Order: sequence, then structure tokens, then C-alpha cells
Amino acid sequence: MKTLDDIARSLQGYDSQALRMADANTFIDRLVAPVQGIERLPLRQCLGRVLAEDLISNMAVPAHDNSAMDGFAFSGAALAGQATLTLRIAGTALAGKAWAGSLQAGECLKVMTGAILPAGLDTVVPHEMTTVAGDQVHIPADRLRAGDNRRLRGEDLQLGGVALSKGELLAPASIGLAASLGLQTLPVLRRLKVAYMSTGDEVMSPGEPLREGAVFDSNRYTVTSLLERLGCEVIELGVVRDEPIALEAAFRSAAAQADVIISSGGVSVGEADFTKGMMAKLGDVAFWRIAMRPGRPFALGRIGTTVLFGLPGNPVAVMVTFLSLVRPALLKMMGATPKPLPLLQAHSQEPMRKKAGRTEYQRGIVTVAPDGQLQVRTTGNQGSGVLSSMVQANGLIVLGHEQGNVAEGDLVSVMMFDGVI
Repeated sequence: MKTLDDIARSLQGYDSQALRMADANTFIDRLVAPVQGIERLPLRQCLGRVLAEDLISNMAVPAHDNSAMDGFAFSGAALAGQATLTLRIAGTALAGKAWAGSLQAGECLKVMTGAILPAGLDTVVPHEMTTVAGDQVHIPADRLRAGDNRRLRGEDLQLGGVALSKGELLAPASIGLAASLGLQTLPVLRRLKVAYMSTGDEVMSPGEPLREGAVFDSNRYTVTSLLERLGCEVIELGVVRDEPIALEAAFRSAAAQADVIISSGGVSVGEADFTKGMMAKLGDVAFWRIAMRPGRPFALGRIGTTVLFGLPGNPVAVMVTFLSLVRPALLKMMGATPKPLPLLQAHSQEPMRKKAGRTEYQRGIVTVAPDGQLQVRTTGNQGSGVLSSMVQANGLIVLGHEQGNVAEGDLVSVMMFDGVI
């Protein structure tokens, strides 16, 4: 197992007091590894879980060539050189039941959507394009091509092919795909166990009488909600006071139960920040000043085999560091195949001041301009304690490390929140 010093030495230009976001993510990626342990669950319990093995298709889907719509099936070869094609209707084929008859030259088959296409019938004309007179149907041949409106056997899934890949984070479409193969259960990796604690004498739990100078613990509810949405098993440790004995007991308890510990508070330069010393006493830990805003102070380490993330205390900084640094690491530990959040491009509706040499995340509201292009404005006050701005925003405006000031109309990158927070 690599130590944090080993990883630091492998990064060119590593500086714990001025760490680039890219280097921070690389460092974390080299520290964490997927959990072990597989369980087989019913499909209805697999949403949000990670597939533990490649899912091999046990059948072709669809199992037969079939009609993509209601209409008339015939051999596409009959279209050659015709403006209008007239065929005799020999019968009707319904979905879910093979037609048992046979066709002669000059005949077609009335079909419903999903009906199996008998051998030799490779083209379907939609009912609304035709004129029917008795048992004759008139087809505009010059508006069709051979093979139109036919679903091919196996065009969705091939027998023996990979239907879903190991590491797939199972979404509703994935669950439906497994059901289309007739499966009732799937092998998934066990849930990642994450212990969370807030630290600080000034932090109080909702429901307690709020004393002067204290704040209610919003971070616990924000982070545990993010973890639950991600599909983690959450172990709540509540608020831990700034007392060495209490902190040591909390960290030891968390390390005994969880794969990951996340704490908020106690990683800055305050005199009462005992968390840093306790982390160093119990395990292998690094304390960073990351070139980012908000969220500069950050701690990363390991207690035994349990990975530790120490987040700053301000509510917005907690969310930003979780989304940009912790979430990708947790997905890797869950065994999910990495899929970075896409960055959309939008035109800024206002100038933004930006200091080169750090990555900034500004809360933004993305809308569609009258010309159809995306546009974005900030939520206003970008203070790291303004939690209401995260409610108003629908994404984070990501201003890169080397980027300077933004002029009105400039294109900027936006990390959208939908499905993430």
C-alpha cells in the first residue's frame, strides 16, 4: 500500500500549500481503490448500485426481425422501378404471435407494431401512407426504400454480447435493459460505507436551543444527503466537540466501521483545530492548501485502510469540495467506471473578476437565451457561507486555473447540478 509521501513524490511539482485542482484529483485517484464484495439483488433494489461483472446477453433483442409500426409488410425488391405498387393483402400478423401462413408473389401482410416479419418480408409501409381498397393496398413505392421500418433481430442486443459493462452505475434504463433479458437479479458491488462527522464547539444540532455565537449543523444534512443520493451506506456520528479525547474516540470508531470518513471543520489554521493533530496521530495524513475558491483548506489521509477526507467548515465550500474532489473518489471506491461530469458552455451575462492561479467555482443560474443559446449569470454574493446561493443555482461556473477576468458575453464552463445534488 502506497503512503501519502510515495504518492506525493510521484507528482511532479507537488506543493501541498499551493496544490492545483488537477494534481489534487490525481493524488486522490492514486490513493483510493474499489471496494471488494459482491451481492446479488432483485432488479428493483439495484437502482444506483454498481454492476460487479459484465452482463452477457443471454438472447438476441429483439429475438426476431419485426415491424417498427402498424402497416403492410412485403419484399422490398418489389419497389424497383415502381412509382405505385399494388399488392394483395394475404393476412394479418399481430405482435407476440408468429403468422403461420405463406405469401405468394404480389401479396403482402398486414402487420401491427412488433409483429414478427416472416422470411422474405423486409420492408414495412406505414398504414397512413397507403390506400386500401378491399383486399388491395396501393403503396407509394417512390417514397420507400427496401428495409424501411424493420427492426432487425439483435439490433438492440446480440446473443453473447456485453449488454452492460462491469462498473456501470445502474440507472433506470440499465434496470430496464436487464429486465428485457428476462433477468430478475443482478450482481452488484456492496455499498460503500461512509462515516460522517461535523466538528467544532460552535456547531449545534437542529432542535437544540441555539446559544449565542453558535450555528446549526447544516453540513451534516447536506453531506449525508449527497452520500445517500450517491448510493453510499451512511454512518452518522453527529457533532464532535473540539476536545482531543472526543475526536480520537470518534475517529477510531469511524475507522472501525467505515471505508471512508468525511469530516467538516478543523482543517484550517484556527487555534482550536485539533482535527489535524488527531488525524496525524492516528494515521497517514496530508493537509493541503488547494488553489481553489471556495474550499482552500482540505485534509486527506488514511487510518488503517479507511480513507479520510477533511473538508472545510463553510457550507458552500463543503459542497464544492465534495463535488469536485470527494465525489469522483467515492465513485471509484464504489467500483463505478469513471465518468466526469460534463461541462456545458454558456455565455456569461455579466463580467466576473477572476484571479489567475486558482480554479474558481461560482454559483450560476443557466437559462436559454431568445436565440436558443445557453446563458449564465451568478447568484450574486459568492461568499462561502451563503448556502442559499446553492439553492438558487442550477450549476457551478468553473473558471480554470490559468483563466483571468471574464467579460460579458464570454463563453464559460458550467458544471450542472441536475442529478448530482
